[in-house]
Amino acid sequence: MAKEKILIVDDEQSILEFLEIMLRREKYDVAQASNAKKALKLLEKESFDMVISDIQMPEISGMELLSKVKNMNPDIIVMMITAYGSTESAVEAMKLGAYDYITKPFKIDELKIILKKAFMERSLKRENIQLKKELCTKYEFNNIVGASSCMVKLYDMIQRVSQTKTNILITGESGTGKELIAKAIHYNGPLKDKPFVTINCGAIPENLMESEMFGHKKGSFTGAISEKTGLFEIANSGTIFLDEVGELPLTIQVKLLRAIQERTFRRVGGTEDISVDVRVICATNKDLELEVAEGRFREDLFYRLNVIHIKAPSLRERKDDILALSQHFLEKYNKSLDKKIKKISDEAMNALKKYSYPGNVRELENIIERSVALSEGPAILKENLPQHIFSTSKFSALPGYTAISIDEGKVKLEDIVGKIEKDLIQKALTKSRGVKKDAAKLLGITFRSMRYRLEKYGLE
Repeated sequence: MAKEKILIVDDEQSILEFLEIMLRREKYDVAQASNAKKALKLLEKESFDMVISDIQMPEISGMELLSKVKNMNPDIIVMMITAYGSTESAVEAMKLGAYDYITKPFKIDELKIILKKAFMERSLKRENIQLKKELCTKYEFNNIVGASSCMVKLYDMIQRVSQTKTNILITGESGTGKELIAKAIHYNGPLKDKPFVTINCGAIPENLMESEMFGHKKGSFTGAISEKTGLFEIANSGTIFLDEVGELPLTIQVKLLRAIQERTFRRVGGTEDISVDVRVICATNKDLELEVAEGRFREDLFYRLNVIHIKAPSLRERKDDILALSQHFLEKYNKSLDKKIKKISDEAMNALKKYSYPGNVRELENIIERSVALSEGPAILKENLPQHIFSTSKFSALPGYTAISIDEGKVKLEDIVGKIEKDLIQKALTKSRGVKKDAAKLLGITFRSMRYRLEKYGLE
């Protein structure tokens, strides 16, 4: 590991020599200059991590040097030296960008601690900046793989909505990358340096959900042994992502609606309102309009969340992207599994293109990961793929419906189910002589749900 490089600037030779000996003992790389002019010449030729400069110097003062150093490189740490009992100018220097000051005569242990703290803070700051850069790069919308027409539309939508703080609802089947879309929206907009907090609404028990979202006060319930900050508060000024929002129980939906409408909430057991400013992005694989019609999701909350709607396309809708996605996952798992597989054979690729992917992109990724792990040669072969992708399943949805071959790649489950549902509704209406309430009873659904479906299929 490279040593930190420190430049000492002082017009007193004894100070220069003393500091150089001490700093070299601490394993720092050290250079010295007897005035600010010499220091500036050295700074033009070499790079330094820190400058330790006296404030009182002839011609160019330490304060002027500080200003010039910060103009040359804002990342250089500058420490000021001042005489004992004369700290006003040193405090002023800190306002201008100096990290800290040390007084003559020096306290060696104190100086060592200040130096270590300064370099540690700089290291943490650099790591933080790097992590943010990596996050932004990882979730750039143009790194979502695919060039099909529906993906081009998706990229355009992400780019446009990322510049707003409007609430967004992302829908789509499981495995279509809804969370990736949410992160791309956050990390490509003005909130990219702010928190991005995820809550999986389907994974947290109902009795813990309110506490997770909004926090709790100590002693507010059994097991609340300390005060807890909720995820909404942690996400303040940034984005909160509610994954599988359709799984939220109605009791929590009420509290979520209040938090979104009023931008305030109370911790469990608390009496004070906590204000937050968060952008809400939700995702679900459920039909929330149907959930509203069935009384399982609040209509007012649905409209609050569904200001902008984005549909994540299924892999069946973007078959042209299977090749690019497969190559992307091949490279990914070559690295993580330390493999050197160069390609996917034509036979294997043809099989991948024919499969219907009920698990969408996530299923394709799992298939490629498995194949990379099992492959021993330079290419993924047909026999390396899981056998279930070759099976041809025939089914009859209802008597009278034509059997459909799954491996033809032309199956659209939603269309098939929609046709069946529409046909049954029409039959129920015929049997009930057009009385909608009676038709709803025949189908075992609520009248509200019946009205939703009638509107959906244009049967009103």
